Amino acid sequence: MTAVKIIKVLGTSEESWEDAAREAVEQASETIDEIHGIEVEDWTANVENGQITNYKATVEVAFPVHHDQ
Repeated sequence: MTAVKIIKVLGTSEESWEDAAREAVEQASETIDEIHGIEVEDWTANVENGQITNYKATVEVAFPVHHDQ
């Protein structure tokens, strides 16, 4: 049986929510090995003068827990 650890990561983008989610995974993968999947928890954005200026995606990143032998 494999234990899985889940952490929350916030990604940002000036282009889209999908880009923000992709950024979250790319940044997390720099320090986390074997990411198995993500779940998008929340989509938010900053707005200025009636326009979205920054998209944000809060994602839960899942990866296996390894025990030192």
